[in-house]
Amino acid sequence: MRIALLGYGKMGKAIETIAIQRGHSITLKMSSATESFSLQDCDIAIDFSLPSSAVANISKCLEAGIPVISGTTGWLDDYDKIVSLCESTKGTFLYASNFSLGVNIFFELNKTLAALMAKLPKYKVTVEEIHHTQKLDAPSGTAITLANGIIGKTNYEKWTLDTPKQNEIGILAKRIENVPGTHEIIYKSEVDSIQIKHTAHSREGFALGAVIAAEFVHDKKGIFTMKDVLNIS
Repeated sequence: MRIALLGYGKMGKAIETIAIQRGHSITLKMSSATESFSLQDCDIAIDFSLPSSAVANISKCLEAGIPVISGTTGWLDDYDKIVSLCESTKGTFLYASNFSLGVNIFFELNKTLAALMAKLPKYKVTVEEIHHTQKLDAPSGTAITLANGIIGKTNYEKWTLDTPKQNEIGILAKRIENVPGTHEIIYKSEVDSIQIKHTAHSREGFALGAVIAAEFVHDKKGIFTMKDVLNIS
């Protein structure tokens, strides 16, 4: 595949390395949010840009008939708009808050555990995430996905970065230098605690998942998630 990288920061560079190793070529590297670009020589686009430019980038790809996958977080208020555009253009779009294959398995473990813990109201749940200091959004998209996974299986109604009220999930977001990404779910009662945790050791896991997702969707039409890529029902 000929891949356009919309966002050429640390993640973009990691994706470039993995993509070339897997036999693909990079035909566009867009490093600036204000940079104009052409998709003429591209088969697919991978967006890891800024939240402020993601919607415009994704829209341009869909309007040009270029399949696009996005790992940019912080823009999801416009997600339904992108879905509508993808449907009207009969395009191809995949969004993931985290492309790590391990994290997407972790999402499923989280929902399974939440369903079990829903029967035990004395346990209160907290989501904790740690990322590098260059990450602009907080909480992370992955933490939001985890919180929403719990909400879908329990009586919790929403998440918050503040002190949680009844039926709210508290998310603790930390920013520490050189941490690729750590996410932990903690259920705590007066007598014990249950914890599940995913720790990323490098960006390569995210990059590999993004390239695998691109390989999966490049010849398909529609709206996809990593559950489709991993064949998780």
